Amino acid sequence: MTIKSKMVSLCTVSLLTLALAVNSFAAAIPFTDLENVSAKEKISALQEKGYINGIAEGVFAPNKIITAAEGIAFLVKALDLNLDTVRFIKEPKATDYYSKANNDAWYAGYLITGAVNGLEFPKDIKLGQELTREEFTYYLIQAIEKKGNLPMINIVPAVITDQDQMTIEFSGAIQRALVYGFTQLNEEGKFNPKAKISRAEAAEQVYNALQYINAHPAPTAPQID
Repeated sequence: MTIKSKMVSLCTVSLLTLALAVNSFAAAIPFTDLENVSAKEKISALQEKGYINGIAEGVFAPNKIITAAEGIAFLVKALDLNLDTVRFIKEPKATDYYSKANNDAWYAGYLITGAVNGLEFPKDIKLGQELTREEFTYYLIQAIEKKGNLPMINIVPAVITDQDQMTIEFSGAIQRALVYGFTQLNEEGKFNPKAKISRAEAAEQVYNALQYINAHPAPTAPQID
């Protein structure tokens, strides 16, 4: 690697780190629109740790449907993904990883950080696309199982009364999410996979996922004397 390349990599990482830090600082202002939200305490707990951002000062917009860009940002922040040990040969751009991204958008740094750390979203995803319950749950499970190094588990599949409406490739992840306690079925046993997911529900799933990881830490490799 040339000196110029090293300077590009170090400057790029510094700029991305600064951009994410600014967003985290903004998130420290308490949200004022959670009064009637059932997940209020969980959302507030995530905010206090700097794991989620609002859409404006003091505004979380809990009932707003979460977009793909927001979903990626949620996961990057909550899983504490970073570029601390990454050295780029050339300056990275969001479009290197997502064909429909805007390199100047607020989410660009999150996209780069997530992609480098293995977050699995379609490369041609539209960043303003509203996510469904099955989509967000699937992406969350993929990220959590990789980051948390969760072991494979044998499960007794839950009876989901609207299973026929679910995208087949998402079904296994959703079953695991139910076992882990990240999400749940409604009183009729439905998951409502095609329903859009709100920012509040997405945040609650993230909170539940982090609680699970904390309660089930990844096993450490045995030390050899």
